Parts: sequence; structure tokens; C-alpha cells
Amino acid sequence: MWWKFIVEVTNEYKILRGMLSYSALWPIGCLIQQTFEGKRPKNYDWARCIRYSLYGTFVSAPMLYTWMRCANIMWPRTDFRSSLAKAFTEQAAYDPFAIILFFYGMTILERRTQQQAGQEVRDKFWDTYKVGFFYWPMVQTVNFSLVKPKNQIVVAGFFSLIWTTFLAYVKTSHKPKPIEQVA
Repeated sequence: MWWKFIVEVTNEYKILRGMLSYSALWPIGCLIQQTFEGKRPKNYDWARCIRYSLYGTFVSAPMLYTWMRCANIMWPRTDFRSSLAKAFTEQAAYDPFAIILFFYGMTILERRTQQQAGQEVRDKFWDTYKVGFFYWPMVQTVNFSLVKPKNQIVVAGFFSLIWTTFLAYVKTSHKPKPIEQVA
């Protein structure tokens, strides 16, 4: 009964499908990263998982849903050429904004200052963007060309789990300072 209700509601309000997916996928990515860090359930940072869940649910999923709707309006066909155009437009227009918002927003959710958030963006944006530049166009070209539009955000969510694990790793890593700053 509940499952039928959820299916009906998510078919009616398609944005909820992504929000429900991301409310689970983002903290799972965080947990995977913490496991790679050597943590176990007894010492996981659960507050960090909650921040990832909030961010994935209320920021990432609606943003991605909106982008996918726009992309499908701009390129309504699902052929390979249109899918490639969508994927590279996403990489140029959507991904920089999404990466900046992730580092800035997550730093603010950690109750750090705007200056610290800005510094985190400056320290981590380019390296993250370069990895995404190779990862996302490949994923989204396949997604846009082979998956029905109503399921594209869920498929993107699966690959987002891998990406979120990577983002969680980058978020917790510390960029070494150049030698001249140390001296």
C-alpha cells in the first residue's frame, strides 16, 4: 500500500523521485568514503552523513532535476549527437556551478565562515572539475541517449553515488600548502 502511494506520488511529482534517491545516495557515498578512511559504524561521523543527506535531498536533486528538464527541452531528441551536446553543455554550464555550490554549501553546513568556504572552493575546485570533466560526459552521454527522461535522474543518481564518494574524499582531504607558504 505504501509502495503504491510512493510510486503514484513520484510519478505525479517527478522531482520527488530524485529527492528520495539522493536523500539515501548522498549519505551512503559519505559512509563509503568514511569506510575507505578506516572508520567503522561505531565511529562514523553521523552528523556529516546528515549534512550529505540534506545537501543531496534539498540542493543537488532539485538542481539536477531542473538541469535535466532544461536539457531535454533544449535537445528533445535522444540520439547520440544530441546526448553528447547535452553532456558537454552540462560539463561547461552546470558542473562548475554544482561543484562550487557543493564545497561552499557543505562548508557552511559545517558551521564554518564564508571566508573558509571560499578558500575551500579555491583550493579544491579545479582538481575536482578536472576529474568530473572526464567522468560526467561519458556517464551523461549514455544516460541521455539510452534512458527514458523520467528515469534519467535516478540513473544519474547511481553514478552520483560514485561521484559523491569522490566528493566526500576531496571534501575531507587537505591540500598541502606550497613550500613558500610554509616557510
